Amino acid sequence: MNTARYTPPLGSVRRRPVTLRPEEMAVYGKIDGCGKLPLVVEPKVDGLSLSVWAKEQPGYIEELVTQHGAVLMRGFAVTGVPDFEECVVHLCGGALKYQFRASPRTEVGRHVYTATDYPADQFIFPHNEHSYSPVCPTYLVFFSDIPAAEGGETPIGDNREITRLIDPEVKEKFRRLGVLYVRNYGAGFGLPWPVVFQTEDRLEVERYCSGLGIAYEWKSNGRLCTRQTGPALIRHPRTGEEIWFNHATFFHVTTLPAAIRDTLLSEFAEDDLPAQTYYGNGSPIEDDVLEHLRGIYLRALCQFRWRANDVLMVDNILTVHGRNAYRGVRRILVAMGQAFRPADFASEAGAAP
Repeated sequence: MNTARYTPPLGSVRRRPVTLRPEEMAVYGKIDGCGKLPLVVEPKVDGLSLSVWAKEQPGYIEELVTQHGAVLMRGFAVTGVPDFEECVVHLCGGALKYQFRASPRTEVGRHVYTATDYPADQFIFPHNEHSYSPVCPTYLVFFSDIPAAEGGETPIGDNREITRLIDPEVKEKFRRLGVLYVRNYGAGFGLPWPVVFQTEDRLEVERYCSGLGIAYEWKSNGRLCTRQTGPALIRHPRTGEEIWFNHATFFHVTTLPAAIRDTLLSEFAEDDLPAQTYYGNGSPIEDDVLEHLRGIYLRALCQFRWRANDVLMVDNILTVHGRNAYRGVRRILVAMGQAFRPADFASEAGAAP
């Protein structure tokens, strides 16, 4: 990795005066063979605490993340989960509770979770976290507590480039119609609704859904179905760029590994699938459109080997992420920061591609 040739433009970064400016306390670079993502920041001083460094320049890393899409802070001191919680406070204002869940996770600190508890042999398709939800995190902050001995990378991809490469006619149709998300809970696949909503109280579930415009239906045997429509493209809250931001591909049954997909299709009617997506008017998304989108996502990915104590902060709108299969012990933690509502930034039909 070349860390000596790049100094990021500071632009309008606002920070309190400190003895050393941020660029004097760290070196900046890229990872060889990884393209433009992520920007790598490494301390010039051994043992420099990431939480202390971040506290001294509020907003600085956010500025870099907006510019680059992802920033990998490597070589800083992060002394366990409580210190990571403190890092998140100074990097993006603190961690959000994981609500309206889609991935199995274990909470290990205050709103700090295992990145996913899906089996180690599964590849997780790239996506923007929670982009199916009416409320989403702006930032994800990953902490490499125990990197896997083999595999387990968190591939990331430039969503600006993904947006650019999507066929203009595909974008326009999604821009006009949006995406309909249908989820069924409690049928033996996926997460049961008490885990998704973090409550055993049906009234609490109904209040949550009603407050966010999510339609719900209680089915037999304690099952629940939810439906809601969201935008497919939004304007970035800070830059105004139009960005592809949705779960249309990720939640579609055809994106699952073949064995899981075939099992689900053989056991469930389409209306009962754990998750499925449609155009916002309820019409099916064409197979060739899904293949087009999947190919763009996968071609956009780059990856790097996790090192212990790595902290990766991504703009959840500008950067997609996934997970490679792995062997051995792996403990990558994640916190989410700064909630926003995609509907407030929805790109209007007819907007320039």
